[in-house]
Formats: sequence, C-alpha cells, structure tokens
Amino acid sequence: MPGSETIGALPPVVRDLLLLCVAALVGIGLGRIRFGGVRLGLAGVLFAGLALAHFGFTPSTAVAHFVKDFGLVLFVFSLGMQMGPGFFASLRRHGLRLNGYAALLVMLGGGLSLLWGWLLGWSTPVTVGVFCGATTNTPALGAAQEGLRAAADAGDGANLAALSYAATYPLAVVGIILGLVGLRWWFGVDVAAEAEAFRRQQGEGIEPLERLNLRVENPNLIDLRFSEVPGARETGVVISRIRRAGGELVQVAGPDTVLGAGDTILAVGTRRHLEQFRRVVGSAAEEDLMAAPGPVSFRRVVVTHRAILGKSVRELGLDHLHGVTVTRLTRGDLNFTALPDLRLQFGDRLQLVGSEAGLDAATEAVGNAVKQLEETNFAGIFAGILLGVLVGLIPLAIPGLTAPVKLGLAGGPLVVAIVLGKLGRLGPLLMHLPANANRALRELGMILFLAQVGLLSGAGLADTVFTAQGIVWVLAGISVTCLPLLLVGVLARRIDGMNYMNLSGLLSGGMTDPPALAFASGLARCDSPAVAYAAVYPLTMVLRIVTAQLLAMG
Repeated sequence: MPGSETIGALPPVVRDLLLLCVAALVGIGLGRIRFGGVRLGLAGVLFAGLALAHFGFTPSTAVAHFVKDFGLVLFVFSLGMQMGPGFFASLRRHGLRLNGYAALLVMLGGGLSLLWGWLLGWSTPVTVGVFCGATTNTPALGAAQEGLRAAADAGDGANLAALSYAATYPLAVVGIILGLVGLRWWFGVDVAAEAEAFRRQQGEGIEPLERLNLRVENPNLIDLRFSEVPGARETGVVISRIRRAGGELVQVAGPDTVLGAGDTILAVGTRRHLEQFRRVVGSAAEEDLMAAPGPVSFRRVVVTHRAILGKSVRELGLDHLHGVTVTRLTRGDLNFTALPDLRLQFGDRLQLVGSEAGLDAATEAVGNAVKQLEETNFAGIFAGILLGVLVGLIPLAIPGLTAPVKLGLAGGPLVVAIVLGKLGRLGPLLMHLPANANRALRELGMILFLAQVGLLSGAGLADTVFTAQGIVWVLAGISVTCLPLLLVGVLARRIDGMNYMNLSGLLSGGMTDPPALAFASGLARCDSPAVAYAAVYPLTMVLRIVTAQLLAMG
C-alpha cells in the first residue's frame, strides 16, 4: 500500500503517534454513528484500529503493547477509585449471586471448548487457545502456555495455542458487544429506565434523615447527658438544639448536653429511629426549634484539612473546642447521622450547628477548601498504580496447577483502587480523584487500550481467519463467546429479573472484557454497569486462569 510505505518512512515515534491519533479520531467518529438505534461508543476505536492494521498501518510492537497495557491500567484504576466507596456495600448485597452467574459463564465456556475439541479432533493447545481467545483473556493464555511448555510432549503447543487465540480474540470482543445488544433487543430494555431503577435499588435500605422536636418528659432522663440516654447510640439519633424549660432562647446541644424536665430538643435521624427515640424521651413538641430565636445557626462545610482525615467525629472534638455540633455527614450521594465513631474522609460534607463564632472556628479546623475537591492528586494516583501493578505480580499458588495464578495488570490495579477508593488515602497521600478527572482518565485509558488492541490484532486477522482451519476456529470461538453469554444473560434476566445495568456489568466482567464495559457504560450514559463488573472481575479472572490451566493439562 502506498500510504503504508509513506508512513513507514517516518520516524517510528512519529508513525506510532500518528496511527494512534488516526485510530482514535476515526473510532470516536464511528462510535457516534447509530446502527439500528445503537451507538458503538468507544468500541468504535477498536474497529478503526482493526481496519488500519488490515490495510498495513501497524505500530511498533513493543510500543503498542506498552500503550495498550498502560491504557488498561489507567482504565481499571480509575474505575476502581470510582467504585471503591460503594463497592463493599454492593458486594454484600449482590456479590454472591453475581459471582455465581459469572462462575457459570466460565464453566460453560470451558465445557463448550472441550466439546468442540472432542468433536473436531483438536489438539489440547488449540482447545486452550480457542477458550482463551473466545473469552478475551490474555492472562489465561499466558498461564496455559506455561503449562503447555512444561509438558514433555507439548512440541510447538504454546505457539499453536497463541495462533488459535489470535484467530478468535478480535471477533470475541465484537461478539460480547453484540451479545449485550442482542439481550437488550430480546428483552426490549429501556436503558434510561433501567439506569434510573438501578440508582433507586442502590439506595434501598438507606432512609432519609429527618428532624423531630421532642419534649423531655421521662423522669428517668433528668440530669442525664444526652449520650447516656438509652437508645441514643443504638438508633444513631443526634441532637443539635435545646431550649430549656421556661426559657426563650435556643442553645447548641450535643452528646454532653444535660437534659432537664420540660426541655425541648431538636433530634436528627431516620423516621423509624426518631419514633423509637420519642418513646424513650417523651412526646413530640409543636414548636420548631429551627425557627426559634437564639444565637444558633448552621453551616455546611467540606472536609479538606489533612490533619483530621481518618479521625472520628468524637476525636474531632468540635463540640468541646468550639461549642459546635456535627449533625449529619454526606459522602457521595449518601447521608448519615454524624455518629461519634464515624471516621472522616476527604470530601465529606458536614452540617454543623453552633454560634457564628464557633462555626467560623470549626470551619477553619475542618478546612472547607472547596477548590481542593477539583484538584487531581497525581502523586496518590501513581503510588496507587505502582502498588496495584506489584499486587498483580504476586503469584497465587493453587494446588494441582502447574503455574501460579496472578491478577495481572488488569486485576491488581483494580483491586487496589477499590480498596484505596474506600479508604481515601494511602499513608500520607490523598486518594482523591475528582469526578471529571476520573471520567477523563477512564476514557483516555480505554481509547489507548482499544486502539492498540485493534492495531495489534488486525494485521494478520484476514490471513488467519480466511483459511479452512482458521474459519473453523473462528466459528467455534464465536459459539464459545456468545452461547454462554446469551444463556447466562437470559437466565439472570428471566429468573432473577436482573437489572440491565447489573446484567451488562456481570457479562462484561464475567468475560473479563473492558471494551464491553466501556460499551455498556456508554450505552447507559453512566457508570452503573461498573459496579457489577468490579464485583465479579477478580474471581472471574482467577477462574478463567485456573480453567485454562486445567484444559492445558489435558
């Protein structure tokens, strides 16, 4: 091709950069075109890369592999940081069910690969390669090749496995995406409605906070501090204001406020807990202390001061130091009553009640530097990625397998990012990634990854596929990709009525396929599918590696 010869004459770095930019530009444009009402989104970059490579425009192999892996690390690390705060709660609610379906997906793919191998008389390396390629799992191929090389009679088995893997991989990526589209069409899914329903499901069990004015009538509470009142700690109710019996002015109240007969207090908590607390204290009061006169005000501030991160509300001591009570805490989309043992994270929003002077002092102690919320802490990001890469290299020995299992560059950074996103810090480093920066890094990482996957896979695709042997591998690989995916998708939707956000994330994670997740997230126009993806990815990665090694053992 004349064009490829001209590009080949350019310096290697310039040539590779031009190819990357062209693949990204063409792919992004392709992703915006609707096909039957569906857009490819970032997956269009993969097709652009495949087309360029098919016509002879290929990058330097070493550089392409580095860019591909770096893009994947950026994507999964940013994803983990986004999912970390709510991941463990979601895992407790849905983790067992999601991972059960993911395990079924792996077993069906392994069983179908074995069936094709038996029916068509394939050698063990071909069976392993088709399984790994059809399930888009490169770490599984690497682990299987180690087992094949260790076999005395393996011959050229490792290379044969790589060849069948290369034949089935590109169309497997496409097949997973088409499977998600097919499930959406089959069940007539309204993606926007499903995304809204998913957000509501995520909020189930989280009751909104309310205020209730109470009159102290229980004689057993007289002269007790509020923190000593039975049920105060168990229900999580806090008080912020009090008006003494016979008094006119409202005062700040907190855990150490001593109650008296006839006092009126303003309590904050969920409706159910406030009702339980009312039975202990007395009766509901008609007056509203929020509107009553007194030197009491409230303010919402943001936790940004490094010195207080990780401290509990009690250790913060705003009530003792400044006469200020913390009534509620907002983290992400969740609201909590500010229990004394609740530990603070960067970006938490606190509602404070106190005098103006006390609020000024408390605001300074908390930080409230709102601009810091938009700053990207790259030191924390690279420290987290470093730790994630190292974790991905740790060999996990499993009895009976010829080679240890590793989470690799996809699993290690993902697991570490989820944990760091939950903790909010790594030693002295803040693990805070603003929403816009997170989204930008995720998309950049996926563009780099998909472009290089296409550029690396497209060159020999036609030569491998359009042979009698290659066509058989590809057709069998498509069945290994699509049949388990469709079967599990139908089961999860029909039996469990699984939301499409969870379903698309489950299938993308169950196939360990970031391009499919990018497509699902683009289709939903939100990050909701990533919750299920992150929930099943670690276990699925291990199961696929183990399955590949078992297949390699013959």
